Amino acid sequence: MLGYILRRILAVIPVMLLVAVFVFLLLRLTPGDPAAIIAGDMATPAQLERIREAMGLNQPLHVQFVSWVGQLLRGDLGTSLISSTPVAGMIAERMGPTLAIALLTILMSVALAIPMGVLAAWKHRSGADYAVMTFSVLGFSVPVFVTGYILILVFSLKLGWFPVQGYAPISSGLGAFLHNAFLPALTLTTIYVALIARMTRANMLEVLGEDYIRTARAKGAPEKRVLFRHALRNAAVPILTVIGTGFALLIGGVVVTETVFNIPGIGRLTVDAILARDYPVIQAMILLTSFLYVLVNLIIDLSYTFFDPRIRY
Repeated sequence: MLGYILRRILAVIPVMLLVAVFVFLLLRLTPGDPAAIIAGDMATPAQLERIREAMGLNQPLHVQFVSWVGQLLRGDLGTSLISSTPVAGMIAERMGPTLAIALLTILMSVALAIPMGVLAAWKHRSGADYAVMTFSVLGFSVPVFVTGYILILVFSLKLGWFPVQGYAPISSGLGAFLHNAFLPALTLTTIYVALIARMTRANMLEVLGEDYIRTARAKGAPEKRVLFRHALRNAAVPILTVIGTGFALLIGGVVVTETVFNIPGIGRLTVDAILARDYPVIQAMILLTSFLYVLVNLIIDLSYTFFDPRIRY
């Protein structure tokens, strides 16, 4: 097991190196001159050349790449072309709200979706099963911005329970954080509950037909123990994959929800950087998102053996 963990961790290195090469070449070959963005439309050719020399853009690609990787290894993600501030600081400032909303969304989704999926499988083709499937279809069908505006209309404007927009960090108090973050997280939860509940139901239906489930029931094991200890644990591998992938998607793809609720997260930072062609910020965000995907996949792979004892490496 220890050898497998080391091999999986070492496998991250070539993957991230390939991602770095791809990101570096993709942005260097994209039309647009960073020097022109910094200097503005009235810049002279001499001014543009001085900026390119200062940024190292007039050097060969391999020299630029080695210099860029060296900066990354020192934790230097570069400086924004638009705000002239360190990219690492910008990301650190925006990461908190996005991570907090993503974690709250996953926690709420798992707390709701797992029991719903288990119930739907246990009561297969019953009213409860059809209700869970109907909710799942609605969760996938309604766009996230529509769900967000409906929740704002009902819980903020009509009932006045939650603020329409804004974000309060956890440092301001757990109550203030939950008061501001609940509606954005609930908006995203409707999608992930549908996804996780359907996955849980499908895998539980398959596992509940296995011989060892019939054996456990024949021995008189309580139904709760059969469902949650024997069946759910052996059906957990694909469910874990969906949960982990969903968390990674939330980190990089909550821009709609952040826009609807005016949350200063990294989704909006990425979109603003793309519109302004702020290359250092775009590079850093692609690398960060890729690293999170690799890290989440690593954690999921390592957790398989805990939830499914049949898996051995």
